[in-house]
Parts: sequence; structure tokens; C-alpha cells
Amino acid sequence: MPNSRTLLVIPLALALFGLPTASSPLAAAPATDVTLPLLVTRGKAPAAALLTREDPWPPAAPGQPEPQAAQQPDQRPRWHFTQTYKALIAHRDNNTTTGNSTDTGTGTGTGTGTGTRTGSTIRRTDHFRAGSITKTFIATVVLQLAAERHLSLSDPVERHLPGLIRSKDDTDRTDDTDLDGRTLTLHALLTHTSGLADYTAGTKGLIPVTPLEAVRTALALPATTPGRWSYSNTNYVVLGMVIRQVTGNAYATEATRRIITPLGLSGTSFPGARTTLPSPHGRAYTSEGEDVTALNPRVAGAAGELISTLADLDRFYAALLGGRLLPATQLRQMLNTRAAQGRYGMGLYPQKLPCGTTVWGHNGHIAGSYVRTAATRDGDRVLTFRVNTDGIADPTLERTLLSAEFCT
Repeated sequence: MPNSRTLLVIPLALALFGLPTASSPLAAAPATDVTLPLLVTRGKAPAAALLTREDPWPPAAPGQPEPQAAQQPDQRPRWHFTQTYKALIAHRDNNTTTGNSTDTGTGTGTGTGTGTRTGSTIRRTDHFRAGSITKTFIATVVLQLAAERHLSLSDPVERHLPGLIRSKDDTDRTDDTDLDGRTLTLHALLTHTSGLADYTAGTKGLIPVTPLEAVRTALALPATTPGRWSYSNTNYVVLGMVIRQVTGNAYATEATRRIITPLGLSGTSFPGARTTLPSPHGRAYTSEGEDVTALNPRVAGAAGELISTLADLDRFYAALLGGRLLPATQLRQMLNTRAAQGRYGMGLYPQKLPCGTTVWGHNGHIAGSYVRTAATRDGDRVLTFRVNTDGIADPTLERTLLSAEFCT
């Protein structure tokens, strides 16, 4: 969700990959992963952070069409390695914490490692849980269905899921506190303005539930004010149910057919009830150091079950914002934040940086993983980083990373 949770941990190693120099934007990536000095969490969890920026559109595979010229940037984006590195080091030097040990050793590994590792190193090719970045995929599918006239964003939920959301007294009367699927629209779900409570307030994000159970849990909680932005995972669980009702297929099937396969996102998948991560992958830890690498994705469902890689997320957001997945009308709708009082579009949110630049993207938070992707409005520059613990201890670090990349 847009604001990452502050945890009592120290974010760990930061690694930079795919680093073309400013003078040579086509320079090859280094042969091995380079890990910056590690910091160890107060809870002894060997968490680490990984930062990547790659050309999102490498040459097409044999037999596949090249991107249209109009969809290619005039110049391949450059990685501002010097500025980013200095910003990270300055942040570490100015924000030391008494009483926490520091390991200044570095770890390296090949970019094609396989299997599961027990150490603190994480690699560019690792699979990880992407959490709420799932919402961007779900919103994209819904907007594609709207473009195809299979549904309208003004449709009430009742049209597709009769009886799912009804007023407390189940009469024709509704008021500001009684939610009703006959007046609650798909647009409100997409923009988090529905008033539906977040079901994870009841499950703590730890209890696997079916979509229907998630909705029932939410309806038993106090509603928020309809028409006002309030981030709720329940909204996207309901949208997942709408996708199934409209298409006859699970949201995972539609997202795979419409997004993952066409873009060649080979490291991205919807695991369903599978608790394991594909290889290669590292470990995932809570802020207390508990290993939560194995996790039932049904704790999140359509709101956050996605598994991906850094390179895949770069490619996805570059394609989305570059106009490869949605017609211009639907992309404008996705980026329109008026309904959410400037805080959220549809599966995307803006962040204005100190230099005045606004980036678009999403973050993902799920047990043992935090990931953030941000991009320029046209998708020409995309930045993704992740940590293999629940979040970032210092909330200013994320802005520091984004500013270092997008304010130069």
C-alpha cells in the first residue's frame, strides 16, 4: 500500500545491477552481482535490499515482433550510478543507530544462481512475493475488459456479483454507513473509495481466506466513508471476483493471458495456494527474524499474491506506462487521481519528489517482503528495489532512493 509500515529493523545490503555508464548507455551489465555493505537487523534477520534498472525492452525473441517504433524511447534510459551510490552512502553515514551491529562485508553471486540460499545475499534473478503490486495487474485487466466493453467502470458491483454486498437491513434504503452493491461501483473499488473495510484488519494478513470469506470479514468491520480514499485490500479481492464472473476465468488466468505471456514475464506468476517460491530464491524474514519464505498466498489473493522478479516488474511498468497494455483512454483513467483526492489512481499512485518530479508505480508489502517500483509517466525510466523482510525501517530511505534516480 502507498505508505510502507515502519519497522524496528535496519534495512540491509543494497545492490546495484545493470549499470551502464553515463557516457556509454549500452554498456554491458557486470558479470557478477555486487553487494554493498550489509547492515544487520536488530532482530538478527539477514535481510537485504536489491536495486535494479535495466533496459525493459531487450531484443525480441526469435519469431516475436519487435516493439513498434512509436513505443520505443528515443534514447535508452541511463543508470545514474554515481549519484545513486553517493546518496545511499550519505544516508547510511548520517543515520547510524546506536546498539546495532554492522557487517561491512560484501557478498557476491552470479546472476544465474539456482536453488534456495540460507544466507543474506539476494540476487537480481531471485523470485519474491510482490504483495500489493498485484493490484496494478488486476487494475490493468479490469481496464482492458472495460476497453473491450465487457464491463463499464460505472457498473454497480451488484450487476456482476448479485447479493455480495448489501445494506445491513437488506432493504432498499441505504445511508452513509450501510454499503450496498447496488450503488457501489467498480470505479470506487479501483480507486479505494468504496468504503469497504480492509479485511486484513481482521486476519492480520496471516490467515488464508477465500474471496467470499475476505468480503464477509470486511463487512463485519466498520466501514469507511464512501467517496473518500481509504486503502483496502478488500476492493481488489472483489475485483478479482468480478473478473471471474465477467470472463469465466480466474483473475490469474486472465492476467497471465493478457499481461504475463505477451510481455514475456517469465519470472512472474500467481501461485494460488502454492506455498513455495520458484527457484532461484532466497529467504524471507519478519522483522523479528522469523523465516516466512513458505507462505500461503491465500492470505492476500487478488490483492497481493503475485510472485515476480526485479527485471519483470521493470518490464511490466515500462510497458504499462508506455501504452503497450491499455488504450490511451483507459491509461488516462488509470492515472486520474481526482476520485481519491490525488492519492491514488487505479492500481497506481503518484509520488512527488523533492525536485518536483512525479513518479508513478506501486509498492508491495507482504510477510517477509517489501518491494517498490516507480517510473516516469511515459515509462522510459523505471526503478525497482526490494528487501527480504517486512519493510523499510527508515521511511526516508525510499524517498532517498527515488530522488537519487529521478532527480538527476
